[in-house]
Amino acid sequence: MASMPPVRPSTAACRGALISLGTVSALGALAPVAHAQESGVSRQLDPIVVTASRTAQSVSDALPHTTVVTQEDIVNSQAPDLRSLLRGQAGVEFASNGGIGANTTLFLRGANSNQVLILVDGVRIAGVSGGTAQLANILPDQIDHIEIVRGNVSALYGSDAIGGVVQIFTKSGVGQAPAATASVEYGSNKTRQATAGYGGQIGDTSFNVTGSILKTDGFSSINADQWRRDNPTAPATRGPNPNDNPYENRSVSGQLRHKFSADWDAGVAAYYSNSQLSYDSTSGRPTDDLRMDSELYTVSAFVNGRLLPDWTTHIKVAQSQDRSEGTRNGLFDSLFNTRTRQINWQNEYVLTAGHKLLFGTDYLQQTLASSSYSAPSRNVFSVYGGYEGRIGRNQLQLNVRNDHYSDFGNQASGFAGYGFNVTDALKLIANVSNAFRAPTFNELYFPGFGQPNLSPERAKSAEVGVQYESAQAGLLRVTAFETRYDNLIVSTAVGGGLFLAQNVNSAKVQGVEASWRASVWGTDLGANVTFQNPTDETNHTQLVRRARRHASFDVGRNIGPVRLGGEWLVSSARLDNGSRTLGGYGIVNLTARYNITKEWFVAARVENLFDKNYQLAYPYNTQGRAGYITLGWRQK
Repeated sequence: MASMPPVRPSTAACRGALISLGTVSALGALAPVAHAQESGVSRQLDPIVVTASRTAQSVSDALPHTTVVTQEDIVNSQAPDLRSLLRGQAGVEFASNGGIGANTTLFLRGANSNQVLILVDGVRIAGVSGGTAQLANILPDQIDHIEIVRGNVSALYGSDAIGGVVQIFTKSGVGQAPAATASVEYGSNKTRQATAGYGGQIGDTSFNVTGSILKTDGFSSINADQWRRDNPTAPATRGPNPNDNPYENRSVSGQLRHKFSADWDAGVAAYYSNSQLSYDSTSGRPTDDLRMDSELYTVSAFVNGRLLPDWTTHIKVAQSQDRSEGTRNGLFDSLFNTRTRQINWQNEYVLTAGHKLLFGTDYLQQTLASSSYSAPSRNVFSVYGGYEGRIGRNQLQLNVRNDHYSDFGNQASGFAGYGFNVTDALKLIANVSNAFRAPTFNELYFPGFGQPNLSPERAKSAEVGVQYESAQAGLLRVTAFETRYDNLIVSTAVGGGLFLAQNVNSAKVQGVEASWRASVWGTDLGANVTFQNPTDETNHTQLVRRARRHASFDVGRNIGPVRLGGEWLVSSARLDNGSRTLGGYGIVNLTARYNITKEWFVAARVENLFDKNYQLAYPYNTQGRAGYITLGWRQK
């Protein structure tokens, strides 16, 4: 299941609310989550989500295992990047080629990084060349909340949703009084960050704009001494540059939405990020200066309305770009530029109380400009349908979808989910589904590697779970799952030093995962635990960079104007390329916050308190002990 390395380093009332397709940012019925600095209110345990079914529902009603990283969670975590924000979630693992800004890949339920669909406000952002998204360049400053859906949901979204979907929602200002915010941060590795924003709702119009800039001197991404020890015969003129690798990121997001009547609204949303990264390579010279200039943007316009009393409709037109240009010693080295256009039309029709139909169509066009090869554009036309219903204690979700690709034809997928409420608090859940991943353009067309006749990867999944929710115990979900993969695309030696992409591998991931969120005696508690067996069935080995066991535990408490928090992350050993073993680790992170006045606050965090030396990918370094302090202001 190893993949080719990337080229570039309420309630029923809420369920009936009009929503922009794939964007809770436009959901006026979404209960706002209080910021940690504003009050001592505990985290919202049952927020509204849309990703699990493409319709609004409480997270406890979602049949796929779904969790939410709320705005309060983001504020309390003080996470500097997306990896730090999501690394403690059940089923989520990361590999990274260095510090903040370095190439980062996400594994979900043991699936490859290009088998997890990443959306920003409902818009696909992955590059079509390697199939992965610029996760390292999406910083938390622009994020309102994130929904994570685990397991096969191709029947809702098409390709890439084998492991699940991670949908990022930018700030919208919905339901908030207009206010300005600003903060500055300084910390280890000469890290400097500044953020400013303004947003809220005036009458029927909501808006938000937030911008930020981050700079850090970083640290050397590759452990040069370790590499030298492992390659004693390598000449002195070959190897990684031992100098620190700085990173700079400028990003901005904005949304504007107007409600024209009780039944119709429309708006626009945009996100933009530009970054410059210094990175290392083992294949060059120790004096090489390698740089990557990356751009990522999404822009969309949406309309939501009610055609009939029981029929709502949503239309979205969007475009995204993933562009990376590399230089070596100041000279041009590579270019990969993906442009994605999409049109979504979604409809919901209420049959009777408790029974609803979902139907719609998606159109997707992807083009690539590359310095390495040329490729035709990819056009995908999709139709989908679904049903959600409740009969007494029984809950049902059925979805089917067909995607027609211009380069390899039709792909069908389905999902069937069932829930049974034993009591008001206890629910049993079972799901079966299948999913697929379309070959990337690298796998199809890269010179000396790509094969134009490749078939999509396929996966089938089954899971059973139990969920318990109460005001005292919080929300607990435990899920046992199995996913089988076929036609996996891998790089296969064919002789003469030639490697070709071929559909030859199969894999299986079996596991149990649990997520828990609660507020007990005024203390916010959380735990996420994953036990899994990610196996390459071709050679019966553990899938690379995926641990059999990983977990996180976090705690936070407000004491008057002060909030204290802590996080413990643990992972067992993982295999890396070349049958190398990456050791297990446990790291502790601490946060603190003091509200000086109603407007001003100061916050601090310590990363890797005990200075644990560990690796997420060989031979790349990770952050040692580090400290950061933030001064912030929010208009009242």
